[in-house]
Amino acid sequence: MIAVPDRSIRICADRGGTFCDVHASYPDPENPKSRKELVIKLLSQDPANYQDAPTEGIRRVLEIVTGERIPRGTVLSTDKIDYIRLSTTVATNALLERKGHKHALLITKGFKDLLLIGNQARPRIFDLNIKRPTPLYSEVVEVDERVTLVGYTSDPQAEKHAVQFNSDGSVRKGYTGLGWDGDGFADGPGDIVQGISGEAVRIMKRPDLEIVKRDLQRLFDSGYRSIAIVLVHSYTFPDHEKQIGQLAREIGFTQVSESSRLLPMIKMVPRGVSSTADAYLTPILQGYLDGFFTGFDAKLRDGRLKSPRVEFMGSDGGLLDLSNFSGLKSILSGPAGGVVGYALTSWDERKKYPIIGLDVGGTSTDVSRFDGRYEVVYETTTAGVTIQSPQLDINTVAAGGGSCLTFRNGLFLAGPESAGAEPGPACYRKGGPLAVTDANLLLGRLIPDYFPKIFGKNENESLDVEASRTAFEKLALEINNSQEVPLELDEIIYGFIKVANETMCRPIRALTETRGYSTGSHVLASFGGAGGQHACEIASILGIKTVLIHRYSSVLSAYGLALADRVYELQEPSSTFYSNSTRSSLLARLDKLTKAVQAELAHQGFEDDRIRVERMLNMRFDGTDTALMVLPVQSDGNGDEDFEAAFKKIYKAEFGFLLETKNIVVDDIKVRGIGKTFDSLGESVYSEVEGIERTPVDQSKASSRNSVYFDKVGRVRDTPVFLLDNLSLGDEVVGPAMVIDDTQTIVIVPGARAVLTRKHLYLTLE
Repeated sequence: MIAVPDRSIRICADRGGTFCDVHASYPDPENPKSRKELVIKLLSQDPANYQDAPTEGIRRVLEIVTGERIPRGTVLSTDKIDYIRLSTTVATNALLERKGHKHALLITKGFKDLLLIGNQARPRIFDLNIKRPTPLYSEVVEVDERVTLVGYTSDPQAEKHAVQFNSDGSVRKGYTGLGWDGDGFADGPGDIVQGISGEAVRIMKRPDLEIVKRDLQRLFDSGYRSIAIVLVHSYTFPDHEKQIGQLAREIGFTQVSESSRLLPMIKMVPRGVSSTADAYLTPILQGYLDGFFTGFDAKLRDGRLKSPRVEFMGSDGGLLDLSNFSGLKSILSGPAGGVVGYALTSWDERKKYPIIGLDVGGTSTDVSRFDGRYEVVYETTTAGVTIQSPQLDINTVAAGGGSCLTFRNGLFLAGPESAGAEPGPACYRKGGPLAVTDANLLLGRLIPDYFPKIFGKNENESLDVEASRTAFEKLALEINNSQEVPLELDEIIYGFIKVANETMCRPIRALTETRGYSTGSHVLASFGGAGGQHACEIASILGIKTVLIHRYSSVLSAYGLALADRVYELQEPSSTFYSNSTRSSLLARLDKLTKAVQAELAHQGFEDDRIRVERMLNMRFDGTDTALMVLPVQSDGNGDEDFEAAFKKIYKAEFGFLLETKNIVVDDIKVRGIGKTFDSLGESVYSEVEGIERTPVDQSKASSRNSVYFDKVGRVRDTPVFLLDNLSLGDEVVGPAMVIDDTQTIVIVPGARAVLTRKHLYLTLE
């Protein structure tokens, strides 16, 4: 038994579609000031052996670190744990598979079909047989309430005619524009109040709470426990939603998604769809987390404790505590950890090389771009559902290690169907279909002796080469029956790899060339379990000359969790023109939100010097529909939070022109607080490579030689295979070669060179 200090083990687990990756660090028993690291990889689903993969991974970590045997099914003690950080695809999969929670939608009377009608976007305009995704909600209840805004947006003299308020919210001057009949403060009857955005709101009808309560009780008695509340103009006047939400909680609803609380932004359709998505997904996520927590003692769930604690990766790349984590914020929880991982380990503030992140997993490939800042989008469509919530800009394509290989209508196809973890590819010993992993195995790019032995009934067998070969020979027979000149088996197998590679290149071009960036000027940071087998060839197709593969690249989504920052953000609507006269009031509102964000992060345990704040305005030209979230930098305009200059720069880059005669409107103000969880990762890989002394690798270090198939070269029978742990700092490996460790296989194509640094394999292509 090893003496491990209490509250000292830090565990990060990323549960993907095929594999669950766990990264842990703990004090070195021989040198308590330094930390040792540990990596574990296991199948995401293996019901014959364990119920929950992250819990099983954590159990294995505790066994290894403490030296104690912990039987499966034991409630795990958290005395030794500092924190557990999780990223999960539970909500994403529930949305993709339409397996969310039954819920009802409460919406303003007259708008019952609003979310069904949507915004009339027709992504497949020429399809003759359109199949629209069904709405997420199961029932709609109309609430007889109504508020409206005073005046109209296109009034050229809007400021002159607008209602003016005193500091206490009372009306100082009524509305005097079109529609006003000279009587009262507005263009119709009803109380006038000031909304959060500063707009004048006229309350036409308040909800009858007795009727609402009756409707809610009927839903509850029918078995509903989750509701979404979406009322007109609630982004600026949330009172009615709050009243209904309070009633629902008193009745016993366990999930109440108020659109004004989740997303206080203009545009009712995306706000409404996002709220229904939250009501649909959060109970599923909560159910999974309840099951997860039952595997540990009660201390882990106690949010008052600083340690042990659980933190979750949000879709925007920031960590959230249990109280702030929801279905809406977890859509991209899984891939976000990988983006944080490659961004922080590959970026050099001095050289500023833009980076493309290529995450080749078991089920899909996720592609993103980093150029000093995370690229965030505020509206995304997943499985036909348009969600308005900050998410990292990640393009996903259904091509990964588990993508099924088929031959249809004379075409080689890789994906979109996936073998997943259950049954997995043919070589996983579960009778699965042919997949990309099988192709890499038969081409010699995966070696069973070095691959984790986690297959078979007892989880101790290696990959089954013969199962892959038998399936491919059967497919080759079918393919050659349709060919005039029969193809060799290797040519057929590599043909599928080429199709998969081209599929993975597609989203990279979408993130670079279609936005005006030269793909070849980027660095490719490859990670994910299958990334190393495809990185060189994908870089070659795209004209990229430098590839970075981190030592933990196959578990980088888990490693990224260890580097991620805690995030807390606040947002308020606005309806103000941006001008010299309004700038001071906008900055005052930003200051107020900044103080609230800093106070919350201080409450979460962060010192002042570890808190960083980003202040943003959501801006658009008057009369246009597209707002852009603007975060000014030092180089914008006069350098003093010049939002106007920053907006015009971003708008010009996005659309190619400016509307110089139009006023600029501020739709929202937002403050994002970041609590730094680590100090520095040290010298960048580029600086290290410049100063490193390169040594051609001694061929005697090759642990074996393997027959590997390469494009244009064919089979190289004696390709050297090096174990990463046996290579020394500065060792240079020239392709063709393979570099392998416990969790990944890296294929170095002919003509490529790889040099080993402290944390990376740094590859250059001719």
